Amino acid sequence: MERYTSWFAKKHFLFPASFIIRLALVIYGDYQDRTMEVKYTDIDYHVFTDAARFITQGESPCNRSTYRYAPVLAWILTPNIYLNFTFGKILFILCDVLTGLLIYQYLCLRGISSEVACRVCSLWLLNPLPMGVSSRGNAESILTALVLCTLLCLEGRRLTWAAALYGLSVHMKIYPVTYALPIALALRTQVTPGVGREAVHPQRRGWGSSLWGFLRSFLNGELLLFAVVAAIVFFGLGALFYHMYGWDFLHETYLYHLTRRDIRHNFSPYFYMLYLTADSEWSQWLGLAAFVPQLALLLLVSWVHHRDLALCCFLHTAIFVSFNKVCTSQYFLWYLCLLPLVIPNLSLSTWQGVALLALWFTGQGAWLGPAYFLEFKGHNTFLAIWLAGLLFLVINCFILVQIVVHYRPVAQAAQGRKDK
Repeated sequence: MERYTSWFAKKHFLFPASFIIRLALVIYGDYQDRTMEVKYTDIDYHVFTDAARFITQGESPCNRSTYRYAPVLAWILTPNIYLNFTFGKILFILCDVLTGLLIYQYLCLRGISSEVACRVCSLWLLNPLPMGVSSRGNAESILTALVLCTLLCLEGRRLTWAAALYGLSVHMKIYPVTYALPIALALRTQVTPGVGREAVHPQRRGWGSSLWGFLRSFLNGELLLFAVVAAIVFFGLGALFYHMYGWDFLHETYLYHLTRRDIRHNFSPYFYMLYLTADSEWSQWLGLAAFVPQLALLLLVSWVHHRDLALCCFLHTAIFVSFNKVCTSQYFLWYLCLLPLVIPNLSLSTWQGVALLALWFTGQGAWLGPAYFLEFKGHNTFLAIWLAGLLFLVINCFILVQIVVHYRPVAQAAQGRKDK
């Protein structure tokens, strides 16, 4: 067993093996699509391909109903039409493996040994969930790669690249915009206590001068560079596609998600409320009110944990997904790709980690049971699904609390590894 696991601690074996496994799933998926009633390919992949076909015909990708993604994705997938239908799947599994490579590079940059970094990133590369999602034709792996590349550039102080990638990631999907505050807090000028005029006359300091000092800390070259480059990329792409596709682009890519009221069953604690009030005049306002708990928690996490962007972005994403109006399994990848960045700094024992993982899967299982009877048997299990969703929310919150409690700062964790 030890010899077996040691193979997965070697990057020259781990990454090629991860790609081959995913490629085999793509090949199997093509066989299943041709020979079986239940299809392997995700319905979203057909949506992407249809949108790409509209582009090849000189039309807007938004003409494809339910295409609510950035047009750049459809442009990237035009080889699905010109070359082969499976081009996008190959691209997605490559981005999936790239995500693992970025995790490895990030951990090494933080002082983790190559062997340990491989073991940790194997939690992503050998995870059946991202394997299945990318090989079925879901584009989430592009986002995970963009987000991790942004964090890697920030960790390496390559701010121009980080800003450009961040602007692109927000353009592709809106959720990384929540990282803006922790990034700004991390890049602001750090004022050393007891230095300067305020140290000479501390009794003269009032809330006004403290507030001004806080605001002034955001006025520095690094933060300005990051903000300008990210804004140029985001608004530049937005202006380009608005010029090409008009209002439909803005609505389908961004505005739709703000007012979205998805009453289909999902993991969200709000789905049953939105389902029951679907025909009410208050439904839209209730949907907007659902953002309030998200916003409050994101502000708190940003302020407390911005000094460690890996931890902060992981908590941000997990909170955003758990408290979102719509929460599906593919959304879990948004924070699961960041979890390996956090794991080396956790003081949890192996058994504690396994117990938390088992608890997380138990929460999903409790939801999938009534969801199956609703979807395939036609039973009215809406209330049971909602209660299971609330249980899953409680489980997620408990796990996040355990991660925060057992998390050691980067410097402290590095010292602990040296002591060993």
